[in-house]
Amino acid sequence: MKSKYSLFKSSLALATIAAGLTLAAPALAQEDDGSAESEPKVTEFERAFEEQTRAPAVETETELNVEVVAEGLDVVWGMVEFDEDRILVTQRDTGELLLVNIVDGTVSDPIEGTPEINNEGQGGLLDLALAPDFEESRMVYMTFAQDVDDGTLTAVARGVLSEDESQLEDLEVIFQAEPGYDGTLHYGGRIVFNEEGNLFVTTGERSDDPIRERAQDLDAYLGKVIHITPEGEPVDTNPFIDDEEALDGIYTYGHRNIQGIDFHPETNDLWIVEFGPQAGDELNIIEPGNNYGWPVVSYGIEYSGELINDGISEHEAQGFVEPRYYWDPTAAPSGMMFYDNDAIPEWENNLFIGGLAPNYVLRMVIEGDTIVGEERLLTEEGERFRDVLVTSDGKLIAGTDSGKIYVITAADGGEAVEDDDDSEDVDTEEDVDTEDDVDNEEDVDTEEDADTGEDADTEEDADTEEDADTDEDTEEDADAKEDADAEEDVEEEDAE
Repeated sequence: MKSKYSLFKSSLALATIAAGLTLAAPALAQEDDGSAESEPKVTEFERAFEEQTRAPAVETETELNVEVVAEGLDVVWGMVEFDEDRILVTQRDTGELLLVNIVDGTVSDPIEGTPEINNEGQGGLLDLALAPDFEESRMVYMTFAQDVDDGTLTAVARGVLSEDESQLEDLEVIFQAEPGYDGTLHYGGRIVFNEEGNLFVTTGERSDDPIRERAQDLDAYLGKVIHITPEGEPVDTNPFIDDEEALDGIYTYGHRNIQGIDFHPETNDLWIVEFGPQAGDELNIIEPGNNYGWPVVSYGIEYSGELINDGISEHEAQGFVEPRYYWDPTAAPSGMMFYDNDAIPEWENNLFIGGLAPNYVLRMVIEGDTIVGEERLLTEEGERFRDVLVTSDGKLIAGTDSGKIYVITAADGGEAVEDDDDSEDVDTEEDVDTEDDVDNEEDVDTEEDADTGEDADTEEDADTEEDADTDEDTEEDADAKEDADAEEDVEEEDAE
């Protein structure tokens, strides 16, 4: 089937340059716009509506306790609440599945029987979810990068956790996001169950050009949200189930690299967050059959500074869905979860997202489908926050690429402090100092740049990210891949 992206490109005219494009190098001067962002924009694309980016800065008034309960782990890529005191955690690079006690910090021996992974680049053991009937079935679902004949792909496996919690039994791979590709970037890999007990799976478009164009193709599972049954079969109400040229499991398409997904606790809308290129990370509401535009349109630019498709940013005018929010410069957004709890009343129904390059946890205040406030927490920690989890008793858990697990709770039973309280815990750090780290996050973070952003994955590199800072800067460094500094960079190379 011919690529819709190719068809679109062939019909482009020079007039598309008028669609709100703006070149982005060097970075633009920053004005105090009242948002949580203190770094200058990478681009000056016209936003589709006022609240689409740079929401007003907000600050948590509740005094917070922040504690590191475990460290020395591998990349904490996925977390799920297991019982009152423990969480189940994936270790991306080692492929281990661990139980971590968030009260006393004890860590179990690795659970045996996990799938065989490819951990090159951004691959590894990724997300996990417990079956809705876990108490009876003891079924654990996992996503991972799997080796196949034509490269690697995102796969979903499930297994039964033994009663003694030592191993997964009857492990089976139930879904593969074909086609495979000989690359190591953009696996996506987040999963979540809906109320009907079916599974939503996110994938990346594998980063490189031209493979990334397949995000627009309905005969490939790349750059998609996928909707399957617990057995891995397409749900029979999927939007393309009657399209002979489309894969039955596709729910939405036109995505870059989705690393966060959750349902809004009040509206039950399905939200996702995905990495953009350099800037242009997106927060989207997912509706069946929709096309979200990548790589035809974007509010970001290439890591090289070049425009994407002549700088077309307007989604709706081209027949695509506008993001509900985007970041410029990048936030390198990873795992996310809504705060469906009243332990900290002012956080109720807010969305929390891990930030990689900028080194913070994002708090997004939402009214209806509109972002009305943004806060940046834990900015002084200097950590790449890979995933977040809200427990049933209202703890906010944050896992990092450096192998730490943070627990954030209200210091005084959820009571708000007076305005004169410095509320440092909140650590909105005025807007994220982080920036330093990120520093050029714009560039680098390009981060994902390295996609690294995403995972920067390079992550280690990325960590490097600080270095990377310059990243954009140096693509040469990319060589450095070892350092991974490059990695972000590096990604650039790969992505080119």
